[in-house]
This record gives sequence, structure tokens and C-alpha cells, in this order.
Amino acid sequence: MKTHFSLNALFLTSVLAVFTFACGEPAPTENIVEVASGNENVSTLVEALGAAELASALEGEGPFTVFAPTNAAFEALPEDVLEALLKPENKDALTAILRYHVAASKLTATEIKEALSMATEGYTVETLNGAALIATLEGDAVKLADVQGNTANVTGADLMASNGVIHTIDAVLLPGGVNPAALLGPADIVGVAMDNEQFATLVAAVKAAGLVETLQGEGPFTVFAPVDDAFAALPEGTVESLLEAENKDQLSGILTYHVVADKVDAATLTNAIQNAEEGTYTITTVNGAELTASIQDGKVVLTDAQGNTATVIATDVNASNGIIHAIDAVVMP
Repeated sequence: MKTHFSLNALFLTSVLAVFTFACGEPAPTENIVEVASGNENVSTLVEALGAAELASALEGEGPFTVFAPTNAAFEALPEDVLEALLKPENKDALTAILRYHVAASKLTATEIKEALSMATEGYTVETLNGAALIATLEGDAVKLADVQGNTANVTGADLMASNGVIHTIDAVLLPGGVNPAALLGPADIVGVAMDNEQFATLVAAVKAAGLVETLQGEGPFTVFAPVDDAFAALPEGTVESLLEAENKDQLSGILTYHVVADKVDAATLTNAIQNAEEGTYTITTVNGAELTASIQDGKVVLTDAQGNTATVIATDVNASNGIIHAIDAVVMP
């Protein structure tokens, strides 16, 4: 028979534990937030509690058990996720995550292990978030699992406070419905292109030309991005030749002819063409040479310095540092 234990089943044990300090050790006088603030290993958590406006709640009567991710745990989140979580617009997501690390009862390491010794499949920790954590024992170590399948090890136990206890853990746990990476918004120009299978040749060319760092810069940029079929339509051997190291300057010149040092969405470009004399609008590229934009059969068409044309076939692919419009041909300076 499989046995599950809930924190509620340990309530009496927790109440009795209150009297342990009468047997020698003085009761702690600092609350959860004060104890955490005095521990440099969880300073990021303290900052997050402030951003989520949860500090006052954890200064309350309690009791609470806080499974506190260390600074290293927060640093292990995907790049830029922590910075995004601390922004005011993402307060709800941060609050949900932090409340998922708090139980509304005091549970010491000994109590956790005693409960686990009586369970065959761990026990459920009900959190302030409303979602549950599952605690298990691996050897002598307590491990927590969230609803998304992530796990965290308890690395420091029984940091006692006047209104509860803190256990440090080595990972940030996530409740259902929270995807921190989704808070980041779109990637940069290069990242967006890499995620689109239609731009594989373009990405290879950008790398060969040494333009990755440039197009990952602050920008903003508008890139008229030839799809793979556009490169395939060039004379046989052209792409292979351009990708060779000795032709790097030539390749760079071609690619920068597809880039504008500004963010120009489809509506702005269309309006510029319609308001221009003779229905053509001149675009100055990073290359220094110009493209001529016009509207033909309801679509934007680019004409290069050699008279070749490319039709815009997809618009407004947003990136963090600009925008991409896909075109069906490679234009030449």
C-alpha cells in the first residue's frame, strides 16, 4: 500500500516543536525576512521578495517554512530570466514562484525526515501558491519536486526564525502555468533567424561574414532576409564560394545590403512608398548603397543597384533589437 503524507498530518508535531527551545536554546528573535537578510547566500531571494512585495507577509506571525533558493539557484535560471522576473510588469509571475516555496506551517528537517520514513512515495507539501511540492528522501538528503518535474536538493536546513524556519535549496521550483523563459520576449535578430528553418543559409552566411555580434547588438535593425530558396536560386556554386574565408568581405557587403539601421515595420514602409513621388521609396542600407522600394500587385518589391528585384513575402517578424522581413531573392549592391 502506497502512503502519502501531507503537512497537515504533521501539524501536531510542529506545535510540540515550539516547546523545544524551552529545553536550553533561546527562541530566535528575528523573523523569516530578517534571518534571510542576514544570510548573504540568499540575498537574491530577499531582493525578489521585495520586488514581489511579499516581505511584509513573511514578517507576519506565521508560522512558515521557506524553501529558499540560493543565489546560485537563481543564477542557474536561463539567461536574463531573473532580470525579467524582477521587472514590475512580471510581478504576478514572480509572486506565484515565490509563494510556491512557502508552506503555512513550521516544519524542521527532523520532522520532514520522520514523515518520509513513514511514506513509500514521499509526501505532499502544500504551499501558499496552492500548488504542491513532493518531498522525497535520497539517502540522507531531502529532495523536492515541482509540478513541472524539476527538482531541488535541500542544501542547508533549520535556519530558525521567530515565525518559522528556512531550508536552503539548490534550484528554483516552478508551479504549473509559469514559464519564466516566456517573459523574455523575442530573441535578437540572429536568435530569431536561427529559430526559423527558412533562414538556415542566411544564418550560415551571417556567421561566415563575422556579422553575428553586429546583428546581436543594440540596433535597431531592419533585415530583409532572403529565404533558403532565394539563396538556392543563385547561380550554381555561388553560395559555396561566398562562404569561403577569402570571400568574407564580398559576403559582408552583400549581407549588409540587406540591413537598414532602423526599425521599419511593414506599415511604415508601405506608407512611405505610397507617400513618395512616383510611388518609389529609397532605402539606405548599412552597406551604404540604396534599395528602391515600390508596391506591385499589392506587395512590396525591392529593386537593387543592378536592377534585380525581390518581393517581400513575410513581414514583421519581431526581434528584441529590430524586425525581419523575408524576401524571395538575394539583392546585390
